[in-house]
Amino acid sequence: MGSKPQRHHLRRETFMAKNGEVAKQWRIIDASGVSLGRLAAEVAPVLMGKHRPEYTPHVDCGDFVIVINAGQVGLTGRKADQNLRLTYSGYPGGQSAESYGMLRDRRSDILVSEAVRRMLPKSRLGRQMLKKLKVYDGADHPHAGVNPIAL
Repeated sequence: MGSKPQRHHLRRETFMAKNGEVAKQWRIIDASGVSLGRLAAEVAPVLMGKHRPEYTPHVDCGDFVIVINAGQVGLTGRKADQNLRLTYSGYPGGQSAESYGMLRDRRSDILVSEAVRRMLPKSRLGRQMLKKLKVYDGADHPHAGVNPIAL
């Protein structure tokens, strides 16, 4: 008898981006009046590159993000008084605590970058992604030459 007809399928391969292939853009977001968690939830996927169709988990596909007016970021409820940032120097008695409200007044860039950092992967790649985050207390920033796009 005759042989079975061959089925020729087009082979589809998943696209995988490589390091240096993805062109990075600059994005800007105004943090005034926006809740801290909602701000971080918008910024983290952009740093990871999940907004792009060519997203690849093991490659840094994300864009640069500039956060302005971080000193006016919102904290709902009593989080400004009750939530604490704990730091430890490594020495006995070297633990210190600071409320989110005091931290927002003193160094709001730390408050925003720590919230975003916790939403990124906990790996070398996550640390590399965090370097693309630029946080400023006021409306002025030194990245006007790159013409950032609003997020």
